[in-house]
Amino acid sequence: MQKISFLGLGYVGLPSAAVFADSGLKVLGVDINKAVIDTINSGRAHIVEPGLDELLNKVVGNGDFRAASKAEPSDAFVIAVPTPFKEDNTPDLKYVQSAAEMIAPLLAKGNLVVLESTSPVGATEQLAHWLQEERPDLAVPELDGAEGDICIAYCPERILPGKVIQEVVENDRVIGGITPKSSEMAVQFYQYAVKGECHVTNARTAELCKLSENSFRDVNIAFANELSVISAKLGVDVYELIALTNRHPRVNILQPGTGVGGHCIAVDPWFIVDSAPEEARIIRTARQVNDDKPHWVVDQVAKLTEAGRKKPTVACMGLAYKPDVDDLRESPSIEVVKALHDKNIGQVIICEPFVTDLPESLNKRGLKNHDAQTAVANADIIVFLTAHDQFRKISPDAYAGKQLFDACGLTR
Repeated sequence: MQKISFLGLGYVGLPSAAVFADSGLKVLGVDINKAVIDTINSGRAHIVEPGLDELLNKVVGNGDFRAASKAEPSDAFVIAVPTPFKEDNTPDLKYVQSAAEMIAPLLAKGNLVVLESTSPVGATEQLAHWLQEERPDLAVPELDGAEGDICIAYCPERILPGKVIQEVVENDRVIGGITPKSSEMAVQFYQYAVKGECHVTNARTAELCKLSENSFRDVNIAFANELSVISAKLGVDVYELIALTNRHPRVNILQPGTGVGGHCIAVDPWFIVDSAPEEARIIRTARQVNDDKPHWVVDQVAKLTEAGRKKPTVACMGLAYKPDVDDLRESPSIEVVKALHDKNIGQVIICEPFVTDLPESLNKRGLKNHDAQTAVANADIIVFLTAHDQFRKISPDAYAGKQLFDACGLTR
């Protein structure tokens, strides 16, 4: 392989493409956002990820990586586009279908197509179907059947924001080809840049593996979040409770938070529920528990505002779904801010140090982003929603005469 195309230059596609470019391959990154393309071609990232700017400056500078709005003929095509869910929590594969339609005219015998986007079970077969519809002259591989003129496989990403570059290289990968030949070719591709072990299975198992990983996390977080609600009702410090409970040698309860966000854990379990609605009982309940947690946070803050005679200023500290990143996707903190504003409990102000532009849902409500010092100084009530390290550096003296509500364990 010499030339690779990555479709989708977001939190997964961009770092992955840069890592493969650094391995000696010529890489084209494809995205529909012109501002993203221009930023990348200047050697900078449009997302916050440690080490990514330096890596992009290197691979763009030496000509191994560039970004464009259209795919080009390549030896391998990697699809890393978003896979959101619809209003009814069913998967939406429109971006995967668009990617398939973009690359189909470019496919040649011997090409590899890999789907990395987190997807419902059966998505890789659907991708093969879309490619076959667009290119009836090419034989696509059939599940447990004949090999085709091209190879198609599923390989989910396994990365942690903040450590993406390291984990793209070091983490094991699960590779599920539609056929054995597809798996073999996908393994050869990933071995250009991945030092972790490549574990081969079929496409459906690989798809469900990714969904199971994130659902496992969701279920365990739901237990911690439910404990926090129970503890508050019973007058128990949930953090002390968890610390003491975890002294048991076979117990490891996670820490509760504002809810669950991000494109993976807050979304993927619904893909399983959609595929097996009668069977996925615990997974469905965990999603509901975690989706309810932001509403509980709002209710607790509302009780604080009712204690005063005047409407207070409430500073909401943190919008990102996890500490020290700029990722706002599915963030429960945003849901809390919107609900507090809409309840008209007082003036709501925001501090999110990792973003410049607020999402439209907050802009249309007239909300503004402030630095931490300004937000704390002007607030009557301070609500910690995301445990950014920057917030830990705020002097305790700044809280004098103010009420605190810590939804994310930052002050513990």
